[in-house]
Amino acid sequence: MDTNDEIEQPASRPGIELTLEAQGYLVEAGKWAYFLSIIGFIICGLFLLAAIFAGSLFTRVAQMQPENTTAALMAGAGGFVTFFYILIDVIYFFFSLYLYQFGSKIKQGIKFSDSDYVSRALGKLKSFFKLWGIITIVVVTIYVLIFFIVIVVGIGAATLLHK
Repeated sequence: MDTNDEIEQPASRPGIELTLEAQGYLVEAGKWAYFLSIIGFIICGLFLLAAIFAGSLFTRVAQMQPENTTAALMAGAGGFVTFFYILIDVIYFFFSLYLYQFGSKIKQGIKFSDSDYVSRALGKLKSFFKLWGIITIVVVTIYVLIFFIVIVVGIGAATLLHK
């Protein structure tokens, strides 16, 4: 997921210097990123528990009502629901991980005036936004596909009704 893009610096300026105000903004952003990542890790744990118990719950409902065919379908869907929840949990984990890494590295980098840590922190922030962009593209693509499928099914249903 990470790429190491080399950015050439102009010959006259070896790099940028951050003002104290900019450093303060980065430290503040790091604190918020760190806080949000900890909350994200907690939510990941709760979501994982929900994923495990959702599948078990669906199976248990089906066992309680063996004559109900809908309950049997729920038992079959329990494994899918568990898998889907765990997939979402893994994605959410990486969001939290990138925020955590950014938050911890940026605070250390500014505190010790270590440009290597600041660079690594900004790399993690880049990875966070890159992942966010990829997930957004995937979700929008799925929405567009669903939209077109609904239109095709609607046209097909309307055609069948008029025969």
